Amino acid sequence: MSDLPITADTPLFKVRALRLILITRFASTASNQMLSVVLGWQVYDLTNSPLALGMIGLVQFLPPLLLTLVSGEVADRVDRRTILKWTYVIQTIVTLGLLGLTLLDEPPIYAFYVMVLMLALARTFEGPASQALLPSLVPRDILSRSIAAYSSASRVANLTGPSIGGLIYAFGPATDYTVCLVLISISTFANFLLPAPAPLKPSGQKVSWETLMAGLVFVWSTPILLGVLSLDLMATFFGGVTALLPIFARDILAIGPFGFGVLRSAPSIGALTMSLILTKYPINRNAGQVIFGGVVIYGLATIVFGLSHSVILSIFAMLTMGAGDTISQVNRKTLIQVMTPDSVRGRVSAVSSLSVNIGGQLGQFESGVTAAMMGTVGSVVFGGIAVIGVVGIWAWRFPGLRKVERADEVMVAGTGT
Repeated sequence: MSDLPITADTPLFKVRALRLILITRFASTASNQMLSVVLGWQVYDLTNSPLALGMIGLVQFLPPLLLTLVSGEVADRVDRRTILKWTYVIQTIVTLGLLGLTLLDEPPIYAFYVMVLMLALARTFEGPASQALLPSLVPRDILSRSIAAYSSASRVANLTGPSIGGLIYAFGPATDYTVCLVLISISTFANFLLPAPAPLKPSGQKVSWETLMAGLVFVWSTPILLGVLSLDLMATFFGGVTALLPIFARDILAIGPFGFGVLRSAPSIGALTMSLILTKYPINRNAGQVIFGGVVIYGLATIVFGLSHSVILSIFAMLTMGAGDTISQVNRKTLIQVMTPDSVRGRVSAVSSLSVNIGGQLGQFESGVTAAMMGTVGSVVFGGIAVIGVVGIWAWRFPGLRKVERADEVMVAGTGT
C-alpha cells in the first residue's frame, strides 16, 4: 500500500497500489469503450437494423449468464492479478481479430459477433477480479473515497474512450483498433506492477455447487444487498439507451460517428463530475433515499433523451443520466463492499457483475426488439417510464434499503444497525 501510515485524510494519489489499480482500470475501460463505438457503428452501417444492434447485447449476455458465478469462485481462489493478466491477453487477441476483419472488403457480420462473444468472456472474469482486488489493497479508512476514485477512473475512460473512438474513426476503424492495442498494453504493465495483496485465506472447501452459489446465497440472505443488486439490474435493463445511439446519431440527430462518440461520452461527463463531488463530499446521511433518487433522475433523463430532437438537449439529458446513475452507484458499491466478508467478496462481486451485465446487455437486446416493434423513440421513452416504476416498487419492497443512513457504516435509521 504505502510506507506511510494511511488515515482517512490521506490524499489518494499517495497510495501507490490505488494509483496502479486506477491506471489499469482506466486503460482497460477506455479500450473497451472505443471497441463498443467502432463495433456499433460498423454493424449498423453494414445492416441498417436496430435488431442487429440489439444482437450485440444478446451475444454479450451469454458469457456472464453462464460463467459469472464461476468467475467469482475463481476470484476467491486465484491471485486476482493473474486473472486480470489473462483477461488482457484475450482482449488483445480480440482487438487483433477485429483489426483483421476491418481490412476485409466485405467482413461477415457473424465474425463480429464471435469477437464480441470473446470480449464478453474476458470481461466476465475481469469484473469480479478487479472489484475484489481494490478492497484487498486499500485500508477501510479510505475505502469509500477509493471506490469513488475507482468509479471516477471508469467514468473518465467512458468519457474519453467513445470521444476518441468517434473522432479518429475519420481515419478508419483500423486506427481505433491500434489505439486499443496500446491501451491494453498499458493495463497489462500496470497490473504487473501491482503489489501482492494479502494472501487469500483457504476456504478449506473443494469447488462444488455450494461454493459456486455462496455469493448468490449471501446476497439472497442479505435483503439490503438483494435490493441494491436487483434495483441495478432492473434499471439497466429498462434504461438501455446505449444500443440505440447509432440510430439517434445517424438518423435522428444527424451528427455522424463523432457525434455518436460524444453521445456515448456524455453520461460519463455527468458521472465523472458527480464522482469527483462525491470523492470530496461523500453522502453521510439518507444514503438509501439517495440511491433511489439517483435512479429516478436517470429514468427521467432517459425519457427526455428519447423525446428530444435537439442535439444540445440530447447531450444534456445524457449528462444528467450519468450524474443520476453515479449518485446511486457510488452508494450501492460502497454498501456491497462494506457488507461483504473478504472470504466471499469475489463471488459477491461476481453476482454484482452478473446483475450489471444481465441488465445492461440483455437490456440492449430488449431495446433492439422494442425499437423494431414500436420505433426507436418509443423504445427509449418506454424504458425511462419503466425505470421510474421499478424505483417505486423497490422502495416499497425493500424498506431496509430505503432507511440506510450511511453506506460506509450501514447505519439504518431508527435501528442503529
